[in-house]
Amino acid sequence: MTTSTIPQFGIGTFRLKDQVVIDSVRTGLELGYRAVDTAQIYGNEAEVGQAIAESGVARQEIFVTTKIWVDNYAPEKLAASLEESLRKLRTDYVDLTLIHWPAPGNGVPLQAYMTALAQTRERGLTRQIGISNFNIALTREAIAAVGEGNIATNQIELSPYLQNRKLAQFLQAQGITVTSYMTLAYGKVLGDPVLGDIAARHQATPAQVALAWAMQLGYAVIPSSTKRANLAGNLQARTLRLSDADMAAIAGLERNGREVSPAGLAPDWD
Repeated sequence: MTTSTIPQFGIGTFRLKDQVVIDSVRTGLELGYRAVDTAQIYGNEAEVGQAIAESGVARQEIFVTTKIWVDNYAPEKLAASLEESLRKLRTDYVDLTLIHWPAPGNGVPLQAYMTALAQTRERGLTRQIGISNFNIALTREAIAAVGEGNIATNQIELSPYLQNRKLAQFLQAQGITVTSYMTLAYGKVLGDPVLGDIAARHQATPAQVALAWAMQLGYAVIPSSTKRANLAGNLQARTLRLSDADMAAIAGLERNGREVSPAGLAPDWD
């Protein structure tokens, strides 16, 4: 059984394009980020690759994640699409490749695309494989397809307003790292009075509190920002230690506040 090694802190690139994403990734790497998360559908792999190439940081020091888009799930397309991603990213391999959405309605059986994904790892195109936006039932199917210990992470929407405890506990029991995306709920949690009070007590920001909360629960986080000050501030969440009372207060913020659930792509959520 392989143990996944997912960096606990990375930089996300969702919705960032062109020069904006180049600048964000370059700044992040300058500040000390060493994990970068992208996806085929983001349309920015080439720019992310350019930023990494121009950063002066050695490729082997950077953990690069991409995600296979649903149009490429067919076994005859999946590896070729990842090879195209590698060309754009200017690298011989990525550290982690995820299936972006389970897409139960798109006609490619889960077993088929998970098997094709596992084969890309055998070929050395990716070091680890994983899933994104899978519920418990589909995660079980994915484990059955590729074997226990082979799914490094399930990257899921998770924030103080959407705590996804049932799924997170299941994943942790399986030894699958929980990667939280949209940990700040599109910025909605930043004005939360509970997070504001905790932040004030720790001389921190609400964003740092939300990120520290997720990391203290054992999750990996991949916040994005276009502003240098925010990129730097987010990094400081790594050293923020919340008390049991802080953690309990944040646990009380759950409101099933899901932001993303595209029809045809999303599963039936737990």
